[in-house]
This record gives sequence, structure tokens and C-alpha cells, in this order.
Amino acid sequence: MKISQVKITNFRGYKDEKAIDLNDLTVFVGKNDVGKSTVLEALDVFFNEGKGVIKLDKEDINKQGLSEGDSAICIAVVFEELPTSLVIDSTNATTLQDEYLLNRQGKLEILKTYPHTGKEKVSVKAHHPSNPDCADLLLKKQKDLQAIIRKESIPCDDEKKNSVMRKAIWAHYSDELQLSDVEIDVTKEDAKNIWDQLKNYMPLYTLFQSDRKNSDGDSEIQDPMKLAVQEILKGSSIQASLNQIAMEVDSKLKEVAGRTLEKLKEMNPEIANSLNPVIPSAETLKWADVFKNVSISGDEDIPINKRGSGVKRLVLLNFFRAEAERRKTEKNVPDIIYAIEEPETSQHPDHQKKLIDAFIEMSKGQHTQIILTTHSPAIVKMLDFEHLKLIKGEQSKEVITVERHNLPYPSLNEVNFLAFNESDDGYHNELYGYIESEGWLSDFKDGKATRSYTRLKSNGQTQQEQKILSEYIRHQIHHPENTHNQRFTTEELRQSISEMRTFIVGKQNA
Repeated sequence: MKISQVKITNFRGYKDEKAIDLNDLTVFVGKNDVGKSTVLEALDVFFNEGKGVIKLDKEDINKQGLSEGDSAICIAVVFEELPTSLVIDSTNATTLQDEYLLNRQGKLEILKTYPHTGKEKVSVKAHHPSNPDCADLLLKKQKDLQAIIRKESIPCDDEKKNSVMRKAIWAHYSDELQLSDVEIDVTKEDAKNIWDQLKNYMPLYTLFQSDRKNSDGDSEIQDPMKLAVQEILKGSSIQASLNQIAMEVDSKLKEVAGRTLEKLKEMNPEIANSLNPVIPSAETLKWADVFKNVSISGDEDIPINKRGSGVKRLVLLNFFRAEAERRKTEKNVPDIIYAIEEPETSQHPDHQKKLIDAFIEMSKGQHTQIILTTHSPAIVKMLDFEHLKLIKGEQSKEVITVERHNLPYPSLNEVNFLAFNESDDGYHNELYGYIESEGWLSDFKDGKATRSYTRLKSNGQTQQEQKILSEYIRHQIHHPENTHNQRFTTEELRQSISEMRTFIVGKQNA
């Protein structure tokens, strides 16, 4: 399954529900502490249930929401590319569509609610029947469904299969379903099978933070190895082999337990009859724990996490490059989501370029999604508009899908200006050139203050001219050989860019 959207409510800086669309490759940009990492960490909480990088605590609840009496964090994930069938009752296959478990858009939306105290609640938000005569069927036991079938004399092919009975009941009320948006609690006892089955289709989610702890037990380099273990164990052929091993061990254990109880009966039948062997099912076995100590060591068995941060990230970089090649050629790979904070950290520009190329290549695979955050204008310029999400706002968050028509001027330099307040010569040139190409230069100059500019002629002589600030800067950018003028400052460059942006917006809105 693939994420199409995440919705965050009352989590850290996100008070009101904020829906964020995700693509195969999504890169969040914005100023420090604006909420980029919060999105990645919310997904870690959702998928890894406190066993990943992030552990929820009381400080994660939005302070304003808490003061207003809202003490629950809500994280919802909307999925597409869904399984064609699943089994939620015994061995009978059904579909999410037949069970009315999809939302209005035909997608699977799973909501997890984390109260201030108590256990999390998992719900499916679905466009579901609300007619009392056929509502809550997924929460009903077999005998309750049979009672409805018989009371209403509903034709049904098999009254021993819950999914068949539900389908028959809903068909009976097809003109009176009263479909509405409801939340189906799949943590309730009678609906647990739904969540247990859906979990089998959840993608692997792994978060690589930019500020990892420097300890042997939580080293940055162990994470890709542990992820590799998870991915290998999720393969269908490996799963089949492990299940076979589990069944053989189960059979042998039952033999041992049976012989022991037979001998016990000879001595004390009463005690023997009160005992039963308890053997965990194959589904509950934690095979990944067998390989929990996998790692990579350097020369003389020195752990990689004791090396410099640049080396650690370089190993991580090449893990992703290798995965890009492997996942491109292999079939039946599990769905996986790589979330990486600031991949540029401690890396040479050449390495950054190779890393971004690897991410782009990986995101083209059918079962891979990449989510990044970055503070690097250089990385932004390596991407396309559709990859970028700009996060703005301190109190009220705004997540902007960066598209050409949304910007005053369609340039990745514009993204860097909005995200990082970066003002550079290239962006200034683009804005000035855009105004000039649209024939707006006279209007832009009109009424603006001028300053003296010494022009250097081709014969070496000079000539005094009057230029507005933007024109003064443009001439200096284009003629660095002319040293007769005082160099413009960073503040003047930013002022000129702001004036041109304001002018272009005014023209476009006119």
C-alpha cells in the first residue's frame, strides 16, 4: 500500500487538522522549527507504534489544544494501491469495497487516536452504512448476523460465513444504506480481525534522523541493517520458510508436552488434566529479534558509529544507492517508506548529488516512497516542483504544494527564498529578467528613488548614470569587472528582490 495523504491533529505545532498530500518523492522545505520533522515523526508514531525512533509523551500534545480541553493526538494515514482481497473472517476472502471500509474517495483511511492517558484507539474512517437496520455489521458476531438474516428473510448463500451474510444484508438494504462518514473502531473485540489483517499490508516505515544518538545500541549505521532484516523477513518466500519452521517446532513441542502429561497422569491425573501446553502462534514470533545485533564494523572491529558523522552518513548514502539498484531489478519487494531528515548533513556537495539521484531513482519504483526534509537550497535546485512541499506559519500551519502557477515567479530560487529567505544573484536576475520580458520595466521603475552609478565604457572611460536599486544591482551582477561602484549589500539585495516580487504579484493580480 502507498500513502497518498497524512492528517495530523493536536500533535506538537499542528493544532487543527492539517491534511498533507504525499507523492512518490516528497521533500519538505521551510525555516527552522516550522514543523517539517514533525510530519516524519508523526508517521513514525503511526507505523512503528512506539517501537521506532519516536516515543510519544505528554509534551507532544499541542499546548493550545490542551488548554482548550483537547488532550488527544490524532494521526490519520490515507492509503491507495490497496490489496485486492483480504480475510477478516476465518478463511473467507472479501474486499475493502464490499465491506464499506473505504472513504468517499475510494481510499483506505486509518485513524489512530492517542489520548492523554490510556491506550490508543485505531479506527477506519469510511463511507459506511448508517441505517440502524444494517449498521455496525462488522462489529456483530455470527449469531447476530444470522438473526438479522432470518428475521428479515434475506436470501444468503452461506450463513456460516460472516462476510457473505454482511454482503447479503447490505444488498437487501441497497436503497436504504444511508451511507455516511463514520469511524469504525477496529480495536473492539469483534473487529480486531480487521486491523490484524490490515497490519499485514502496512508498508515498512523507517526514519533516519539528522541528530542520532551516538551510542553502540542506537547507532545510525545499524538502522539500515535492521531495516534490511525487516524487509528480508517480510519477503513471501522467507515468510513461508519461517512459518514452516514454526509449525515443525510447534509439532515437536506438542509431542514433548503430550508425553510429559501422559507420564504425569500416571502419578497425578487430577493435576495432569488441569494443564495444557501454551505455544505461541507463528504470527506472534519476533524473528527480527534474532538478528537484532546486526551491525557493520570498521577496521579492528571499531563500530562505525564511533567514526566521524560524515563517514556514518556516507555509509548510509551508499546503503540507499545499493537499495535503489536492488529494488529496481527485484520482484515482489515489500512496500517501504524511507523518511530521511536533512540528507545533506555532513556531506560533500558531490555526495549530496549522488544521494538525491539515488532517492529519485528509488522513488520511481512501484513499492517505494521517499520523504525528506532539507535546509539546502542546493538540494532544492536538484528537484522538480512536484517533489516539493513548503511549510509556513508558526501558529496556523500552511503546507503548500509547490507548483509553477502558485508562485509569483516559477523558479526553484523562489522556493528557496520562501523556505530559507535565501537571496542570491541568480534569483535577482530571474525576477528582473521576468519583469523585462513582460514589458513591465518602465512601470516598475516609475517613481522609485535612484542612485548614482558609474558606467564603464568599452574604451575604458566612465560615465555617470542614475539607476534604481534593482537596476544598480543587476548592472553590478552582470559587470563584475566594473569596480567603480560600491558593492551592494545583502540587505539591499533582499530589499530589491522583495520589491520585484511585490510588483510581480500586483501585476498578476491586476
